[in-house]
Amino acid sequence: MSAEATNSVTPGQMPGAVSGAVTPTATRRKARPRIDLRRLGRAALLGPAARGRLPDAISHVVEAHRAHHPEADLEPLRHAYVLAESSHRGQMRKSGEPYITHPLAVTLILAELGAETTTLTASLLHDTVEDTDVTLDQVRDQFGEEVRYLVDGVTKLEKVDYGAAAEPETFRKMLVATGNDVRVMSIKLADRLHNMRTLGVMRPEKQERIAKVTRDVLIPLAERLGVQALKTELEDLVFAILHPEEYAHTRELIVRNAARADDPLAEIADEVRGVLREADIPAEVVIRPRHFVSVHRVSRKRGRLRGSDFGRVLVLVNEDADCYAVLGELHTCMKPVVSEFKDFIAVPKFNLYQSLHTAVAREDGQVVEVLIRTHQMHKVAEAGVVALGNPYAPAPDDPADGERVDPTRPGWLSRLLDWQEAAPDPDHFWSTLREDLAQDREITVFRPDGGTLGLPEGATCVDAAYAQYGEDAHACIGARVNGRLATLSTVLKDGDTVQLLMGQDPASEPSREWLEHAHTPAARIAIQRWLTAHPAQAESQQSEARIAENRTGVRPTDMPEPDAAPEQPADRSATGNVLADLPGATVRLARCCTPVPPDEITGFAVRGGAVTVHRVECAAVARMKDGGRAEVGVRWGETAECRVTLVAESFVRPHLLADLTEAMASKGAEIVSATVEPPTQQQVRHTYTVQLPDAGHLPGLMRAMRDVAGVYDVSRAQPQPQGD
Repeated sequence: MSAEATNSVTPGQMPGAVSGAVTPTATRRKARPRIDLRRLGRAALLGPAARGRLPDAISHVVEAHRAHHPEADLEPLRHAYVLAESSHRGQMRKSGEPYITHPLAVTLILAELGAETTTLTASLLHDTVEDTDVTLDQVRDQFGEEVRYLVDGVTKLEKVDYGAAAEPETFRKMLVATGNDVRVMSIKLADRLHNMRTLGVMRPEKQERIAKVTRDVLIPLAERLGVQALKTELEDLVFAILHPEEYAHTRELIVRNAARADDPLAEIADEVRGVLREADIPAEVVIRPRHFVSVHRVSRKRGRLRGSDFGRVLVLVNEDADCYAVLGELHTCMKPVVSEFKDFIAVPKFNLYQSLHTAVAREDGQVVEVLIRTHQMHKVAEAGVVALGNPYAPAPDDPADGERVDPTRPGWLSRLLDWQEAAPDPDHFWSTLREDLAQDREITVFRPDGGTLGLPEGATCVDAAYAQYGEDAHACIGARVNGRLATLSTVLKDGDTVQLLMGQDPASEPSREWLEHAHTPAARIAIQRWLTAHPAQAESQQSEARIAENRTGVRPTDMPEPDAAPEQPADRSATGNVLADLPGATVRLARCCTPVPPDEITGFAVRGGAVTVHRVECAAVARMKDGGRAEVGVRWGETAECRVTLVAESFVRPHLLADLTEAMASKGAEIVSATVEPPTQQQVRHTYTVQLPDAGHLPGLMRAMRDVAGVYDVSRAQPQPQGD
């Protein structure tokens, strides 16, 4: 656009524009003669063609467009070119070329990606409202509301400063305004790509500034929109500007590999063709060279590169089922590297990407990566949202009602619009967005119902909860990861199955500590929003956290300390329901195993003429038997009162102790003593000794305790090996 209009340069003038066989990205798409922008400029100066005939200057755009859309109506393109050329006439780029060459080049980029006619029309006009006298009303009157909407969106994006000093509120408004239509971002990315291609004559400091903005904001946007063809070329151009020495070294590696007599990739490709031919599976097998940044990353990871490291083998088939058939044949007839297998067809990436990834090993030890996908998958893999056509076009039997709904919009873009609505302020939205853009890898976790959640690498159960339940995740009390109980701070791995445990209290509160474990904008914004709206509760949580940090153990002050002695006579109510075969003996229940009816029990005589009653499975019983101690027969009497020790395991949350004691009191339990251990990894263990009026109340008491939000297990205290 006008703010970044620069000279066109020949391939040799800029390190990022490497021509010939050396350029990895050049072999991805079908070879097309390099467009001479100077010739297009001269054609533009000749003025528009007669009505009804397409101007020669856009013949390349038409050729690329017809390759993807043979039946497309070309009249809007002709009309848009005529308006753009006449509006920009007299405006020149810094190189002296007519300015019209810029929108032509941007439109050609999109046409080669398969953009539909409306997008190409808007692309030709994308600078007219900003740089000429053309108004949005004129665009709407001549081309319709869709084109006006796209041109307006691109114009707004052009006013945004993406740098470190960007004004967050402006960025938020502009991004949200354009986020409602992915085609706006597509045009912006193509616009930036052309400007990056022609950046050579700018001052080095300006090249560096533009390259950094492209790296930090626009390349991550291209990744999230799935436009890999734009993303990889932008990465290489940025790499050439910001890291010229490493770029030169990588270029030399590619040149040296291209001069090799042998090519392991070609040999594997031939072998794959033979395997598929014998299996009668129609397929196209091609070699996809890695782009410069990819080669550089592999070089840093593996050190010395081998021939197979400079590219991948791509297998293109017609149907989804053929992908798995190809995989089966390759794994049967060649030596697979099973650890390299990934199925992005069954579980697509967040940016619509689908493919099977595997690798096969050669006899010399070289490993060749193989990508397997359908032709349609490949189109989407290269062009992302651009390949979706017009996602807003109503179906024939579903006329549009004026509401813009995009059923194919990538999940990330949908989430972005939700974040900006929930963010407490623009600064928070901006910082959160920048953090998210910096995360370039995503994992997929599975829900118990078979659904999936796409999360950034490093995400925790906190992030999974808010991804699945939104703000209802405030009530989450824990999780099971692959069937095992886990804290909300647990970091998830690709392929994990996550079951989120939800409490029933509608007034549940998120913990401030969750912020430390939240990595997604959705989670961080939702938690921060609640804390901002409830300052009193947030302060209370902070106070409780400070107190807990200074404790070695937490004991309720309104409850007596448990006696440290292993054996103490219990009161009459605790022993009146046990009958011993030793007349006149005082009976007491062992505190090591706290037996209650209908536990199977046994007794042992101790000093002072007393009988201690244990559960038969108590470790002390075996020890005393081994020591030659004689057992005393004991049995439960008619009195049903009992004392029992229970252990509750829970996740940390505010007011948990109060809720637990209230639940126990509701079941008639009298708490004799209680101990709460210091929390570890957001889990806490409570031990209660309670007196019950009837042993039959014990199951109900334990159920009531388990029903308390945050409590995931309640059990009888395990017998401990203590002395008498």
